[in-house]
Amino acid sequence: MDGETVDEICHRVLGKTAGVTEQVLELNPGLAERGPRLPGGTAVILPDAAAAQVATIDIVQLWD
Repeated sequence: MDGETVDEICHRVLGKTAGVTEQVLELNPGLAERGPRLPGGTAVILPDAAAAQVATIDIVQLWD
């Protein structure tokens, strides 16, 4: 959509932005140079849902 950001596209299509926005920018060289708001009709390659999974870190609490 006209005026949409990469973050908005990631959230709308993949349901999240954390870690995914960076993947999209890597998959689309030159996309960041178009500015924060993309013109309508801009083709954007998105990672598949499995590749969009971000690694998590288990946290262990040592003290109460």
